[in-house]
Amino acid sequence: MTESLLPGDLDAAARAALDRLRERGVMAATAESCTGGLIAAALTAIAGSSDVVDRGFVTYSNEAKTEMLGVDAALIAHHGAVSSPVAAAMAEGALARSRAGRTVSVTGVAGPGGGSADKPVGTVWFGVAAEGEQTRTERHVFPGDRAAVRHATVLRALALLAG
Repeated sequence: MTESLLPGDLDAAARAALDRLRERGVMAATAESCTGGLIAAALTAIAGSSDVVDRGFVTYSNEAKTEMLGVDAALIAHHGAVSSPVAAAMAEGALARSRAGRTVSVTGVAGPGGGSADKPVGTVWFGVAAEGEQTRTERHVFPGDRAAVRHATVLRALALLAG
């Protein structure tokens, strides 16, 4: 086995997600905001991942969410980018704009600034969309600095892809 480019926990989570997707015969895509492509990077750090990973969308700005994933700008304006409806729309947009059968999206406040009373630093919304299934979302508030929030987000996203 080749030495991994990832820390142990990310390597194990990425391998588990890839194995589970292979078992299902399903391609994956990611739609990332606060992680800036780290989920796709974790998956593609594993040799042979090209049989499962179709593509990743890095949609850091609201405009990118709208242009690349088809997220309605009014949805972002009404709920905010860090919200359940936007996370769902991101995951569904990635599903519609890829060959993937399962997608994960993340949108959040990694910090150190940008938090608010209702969306403190560490708040991350996840979306999971899959062919023939109801899109679901979940919210977490992760502790720590920017790096810790992003790391925890990648771990959870990989677990959701493995689902």
